[in-house]
Amino acid sequence: MMLGENIHMAISSMLGNKLRTFLSLLGIMIGVASVVAILNLGQSVTESMTESFEVGGLDTVNIMPRGSARETQIFTEEFAYSLMREIDGIREVLPTVSSVANVRNRQEVESGVSVQGVTSGYFASNSLEVEDGSFFTAVDNINRRQVCVIGKDLEEVLFPGESAVGKYISVFRNQAKSFLVVGVLAERDSSLGASYNESIFMPYNTYVQRFRRTNQVGTYVVKVDAEHDSTVVADQIEDYLNAIAGSDYYRIFSPATIREMADSVMGTFSAFLAAIAAISLVVGGIGIMNIMLVSVVERTGEIGIRKALGAAPRMIRAQFLVESVTLSLSGGLLGLIIGTLLSLLAVSLAGWTLYISPGAVVISLGFSLAIGVFFGWYPAAKAARLQPMEALARD
Repeated sequence: MMLGENIHMAISSMLGNKLRTFLSLLGIMIGVASVVAILNLGQSVTESMTESFEVGGLDTVNIMPRGSARETQIFTEEFAYSLMREIDGIREVLPTVSSVANVRNRQEVESGVSVQGVTSGYFASNSLEVEDGSFFTAVDNINRRQVCVIGKDLEEVLFPGESAVGKYISVFRNQAKSFLVVGVLAERDSSLGASYNESIFMPYNTYVQRFRRTNQVGTYVVKVDAEHDSTVVADQIEDYLNAIAGSDYYRIFSPATIREMADSVMGTFSAFLAAIAAISLVVGGIGIMNIMLVSVVERTGEIGIRKALGAAPRMIRAQFLVESVTLSLSGGLLGLIIGTLLSLLAVSLAGWTLYISPGAVVISLGFSLAIGVFFGWYPAAKAARLQPMEALARD
C-alpha cells in the first residue's frame, strides 16, 4: 500500500512540473536510446552475417592448393579419399575446379563467366535447387558428358524470354566447346564470394578431361558431419596438411571459424560503443540528483508536516527514493522505445532484418533502476534527516 502511494505521489510530482520533468528525463532517454540502438544494430549485423555464413554452409571447410609443382603431386582427386580416412567427422569431400570463360548462344555473348567443374553431390551439399530441368548425374560425370547447369541470370542473358533447358551453349577457352543445358538453378543470393546466378556448372570429369585438362584440384569442399564441430575438424585438417605438405602450400577457409571471429569482433565493438554511450546515463543520473535536491528544498514544509504527524525517517526516504526511481525508469522506458525505433529505421535503410538484443532491454532497464537508486539515495537521505521543527522553520 505504501509503495503504491509513493508511486502515485511521484507521478503527481512529475506531472506538476512537466518541463522540469522532461529535462530531467532527457539525459536518461538519450543514454538509454543510444545503448539500445547500438546493441540492436550490433545484434542485427551479427544475425545478418550469420545468415550469410549459413547460406555458404557452416558445416563446410574449403581447402585451396596454391598451385605449385608440389601441390600437383599432393592435391589430386585421390587426396579426397585419404583425407576422409585420416580425419574423423568428415561426411564427404567434393573436389572442384573453376576458371573464367566466354559463353555464347547464337548472337548473345557473355564474357568473364565463372565455369566450375563439380561432382553431382555438389548441388545437394550446397542446398542448391533447380528452377527448370534437373541436375546432371554421377553417370554424366563418369561418362564425361558435355552437359551443364547454368544460373538464372545467365539464362536471362543468353535466352531472354525462353527456357535454356534442352538448348546448347558454346563455352570458349582455347576453343569452343558445345554443352547441353540440362538445368537452370533457382535464384540464390551470393555468399562469401560465391555467385551462383551467373555461373556454369559442368561435371568434374568433363571439365578436367574435355574442357580444360588438369590433374590438380582447385578447391576441396569438405562437408562435416552434423554431430561434429566444423571448427575442430578444420583445425585437424590444418594439422594434417601441415604434416604432409607444409603451411605454405595451401589455404584453408571455414565459414564457421570466420563466423566465430566476426561474432567476437562485433560483440566487442558493440560493447565498446555501448560503454561510451552509457556515459550519458551517468550525466542523466547527475541531472536526476540535481532535480531531486531541488525537490527536497521545495518540499521542506511538506516533509516537516509529515514528520510532525509521525512519519518515520525511512518513510520520508522511501518517498523520495521511489520518486527518483520512477523518474529514472520513465526515462529508461522512453529511451528503450526511441532506441528501438532508431535501430528499426537504420536496419530498414540498410536492408537488414531487425533483431532485438535481449541484453539491450535488460541493460537499459537495469541501468535506469540502478541510476535512480544511486543518484536518488543522497537527496532521499537528506530529506529523511530533516528535523520537523527545522523543516517547518525553513518553510
